[in-house]
Amino acid sequence: MGKASRRKYDAPETGRQARLSAAPDWLLFVLAIAGITLAGYLTVSAWRGGALAGCAVGSGCDIVLASHWSKLFGLPISLWGLLAYTSLAAIAFVKHSGLRWKLAWIVALFGALYSGYLTAISFTELQAACPYCLSSLALMIAIFAVIAYRRPADAPHVSWTPWLVTTLPAALLLVLALHLHYAGAWSGAGADDPRLRLLAEHLAKTGAKFYGASWCPHCREQKEMFGAAADRLPYVECSPLGPRAAQAPVCETLDIKGYPTWIIGARRYEGLLMPEELEKYSGFRAGP
Repeated sequence: MGKASRRKYDAPETGRQARLSAAPDWLLFVLAIAGITLAGYLTVSAWRGGALAGCAVGSGCDIVLASHWSKLFGLPISLWGLLAYTSLAAIAFVKHSGLRWKLAWIVALFGALYSGYLTAISFTELQAACPYCLSSLALMIAIFAVIAYRRPADAPHVSWTPWLVTTLPAALLLVLALHLHYAGAWSGAGADDPRLRLLAEHLAKTGAKFYGASWCPHCREQKEMFGAAADRLPYVECSPLGPRAAQAPVCETLDIKGYPTWIIGARRYEGLLMPEELEKYSGFRAGP
């Protein structure tokens, strides 16, 4: 075999070796470490129950991080962010440049879309902003932009149109599924518990009132305790225009300071109440 033939035969193997021996993506790694630091701090604070720096009670940060959207499947959103940033840090060391780019793109694309969704929710539903959340959004967008701009020339079988058609709809569908999860589409109201239904009707008939806010996580928990009977509760919305707006006049008049607040008879109870407590305070007696 001549020299020219050997060079032609060896060229594909040399290119393959170059792709497999690519140096770590240090820029991606550094950005991921910044995300790990931010998400790690938020996760540790959430588990310890400690206050965040610059996040006073009643501030936009406090409202966002105490909301229904601050958790996913019972775990803090920051923990899921920590897992995403850790995955990106690990991906930075994948030796095959084409595979590394694909994996980083998928994680960063979903991370940017999901962070954007949560930010939109904080502005529209909660009417509040969290600097920590906005920082994480900016960082994830920066990571995604870096990955998109630095697409390797030797990425195998990757052309923009088919790649976007494949990955973007899948990421959007996943964000939509999570939105439906937050909306309760997957859980359903469940069967109508006769005792809880009778208790809810008893509370309404005896003049008891349950004062709360749509963005209040404990109010949502209170309703979930009643399942399908939640619609029968004597609920009063105190924050129809969001957490930044004034309370409803009836709540202002009664000086409702925290949610949920129950007024049963002449007594006021602040905080979450179990059905057994509501039975006791309202004098409810179920039939046989």
